Parts: sequence; structure tokens; C-alpha cells
Amino acid sequence: MPRLRVLTWHVHGNYLWYLSSIPHDIFLPVRAGAPEGYGGRGASFTWPDNVHEVPAEAVRDLEVDVVVTQSHRNWLEDRPAILSPAQLGLPHVHIEHDPPRASPTDTPHPIDDPSVLIVHVTPFNRLMWDSGRSPTRVIEHGVTVPETARYTGELERGLVVVNGLSKRGRRLGSDVFEEVRRSVPLDLVGMQSEAAGGLGEVPPTELAAFEARYRFFFNPIRWTSLGLAVCEAMMVGLPIVALATTEMATVVENGVSGFVDTDVDRLVGRMHQLLGDPGLARELGEGARRAARQRFSIDRFAADWDATLRDVAQPAAGTTERTNSSTLRT
Repeated sequence: MPRLRVLTWHVHGNYLWYLSSIPHDIFLPVRAGAPEGYGGRGASFTWPDNVHEVPAEAVRDLEVDVVVTQSHRNWLEDRPAILSPAQLGLPHVHIEHDPPRASPTDTPHPIDDPSVLIVHVTPFNRLMWDSGRSPTRVIEHGVTVPETARYTGELERGLVVVNGLSKRGRRLGSDVFEEVRRSVPLDLVGMQSEAAGGLGEVPPTELAAFEARYRFFFNPIRWTSLGLAVCEAMMVGLPIVALATTEMATVVENGVSGFVDTDVDRLVGRMHQLLGDPGLARELGEGARRAARQRFSIDRFAADWDATLRDVAQPAAGTTERTNSSTLRT
């Protein structure tokens, strides 16, 4: 099959950058002022040549094989606003980045369409959403870090990476973070982290090297999807300490790649253990890196997405179909 032309929105920058590893062309709609979803390539990464920007008002004249939405807003508002009637009939994939908010077990997904594939980023998310008639598939994260970013752990401190923690409350574990740092030395980085006494944002391309010096990585989050920051920290070789909630319970193996528990006091004890025993921390960090290389390989991620997009696009990406869709050409 030829390379596919995939339209999607810039919703999660790090995820989009990893998605650009697929052997297809990605088109991002842009608007003046870069409102939500329309920021295009952005300045945080060096983007490969297969990622293209297109003015939102020109999308309806673009030749597209597959439309990929990445937020409920993309599906409910952006898609009908900028796509032509013909494009609305193209193969669609929706990436569900999060578990349900309203009810962990009984929330119907806003997409209930047997013609739209919902790709969940974790098995836990697929388990919890009521996806109705929509077919589902799981494509777990794939990450990569610079070869030079390897665990050293000389800082006797833990690192927390959460964006906007002070505004996002209990769901992201702001109270857990505040409780733990009263007895454990912790640094917080991420967007708006200064509001919670953090160090500010570390550019994504520099984060792996920055965190390699810390003794362990702490994830205080109660309820969200598996963060790419956790996968990247594991790939660097940091031991992970985390609440045993959502997918985290399957990612970290106690005593092998870190520690997970639902008892914060026990986790605090484990953190003190890692601070006092650099050898144990390095051993668990090596276990975390082995697990990440096996589970979160960028090559596996790209292959899974390649296969999924080709499955969904057939036969829409064939020569005959493109000839009949000449109105979509630029």
C-alpha cells in the first residue's frame, strides 16, 4: 500500500511527536493564534518531514485517507467544523487518551459508532469505558530517550513530573504530593509547577537528562491515563514509586522496577529506603529500564499504528478510491 495521508489535531504534543514515527504523512490544521488543537507543529520538538501544517479553512480541500481525532472536542466540534461532507465519510480513528471521569465503570463513550475504531492507550482505559458499538483496540505507548540519558541517581531526592498540579487537584494527586513532601525531599517539574513550589517546566527534549540525576521518580496521580513521563523515566532507568491505580498497577513490579501501593505511608517508607540505599535504587532502575524497553518500544508503537491505519484505510487508500475522491485534492 502507498503512504497514507492522515489528518489529526495537535492535542498532546509529546504523543504527537511519537506518533510522527509512523511511515505516513500527518497533516495538522492550524489557526491564527494557535487555539486549542490548532497549534500545528509547535516549537517544542524538531519535527520530521512527514508532519505538515495546513490552514484549517483549507482542510476541506485536502486529500485525506484517514481522520484521527484525539479529544472529545475534536470529535464533537472540530471534525464537523472543518471537514467537507466527503471527508466526514472517510475512515475514522479516535484515540482515547484518558479513562472516564464521570463514573469509572458506567460512562458511555461519546462515540458509539460501529464504523469508528476507538484506540485506547492502555488496557485499563478500554476496560473502564463503555464503548458501545464502537470497535476498540489498544496501542500502548512507545517512547524513546537519548542514548546519553542514563540513570546516575546522585541526587538524594525524588522527582515528580505533572503539568498544572495545583489546579488539577485530587485526581492528579496534589494532596498526595503535599503530604509526601513534608517528609521526603521531592522536586516538582512541569507547566505551572511554580504554583505548587515546583521548579517550572523543563523542555521535553531536555527532560530525560534532567531526571537522570534523581534517586527515584514518584507518580502521585490517582486517576488518569499512564503518563508518557513515567514511560520515559523508566526508559532512562529511574526506579518508579507510584500509587497502584489505573494502568500503573501493571507497569511497575514491586521489588523489580520500583514500588506501587495504595497506602501512601508505605510508599513513603519505600522512598526513604531508596534514598538510603543507592545500590537498591540502581538495581530497581535497571529493572524499570528492562521493562520499558520490552513494553514501550517506539518500534513496536510505530508498527502497531502502521498496521492499524492500514487496516482502517483499506480499501479507501487504493488508487480507484483516490480517483473517485478527486474533489479532496489540493
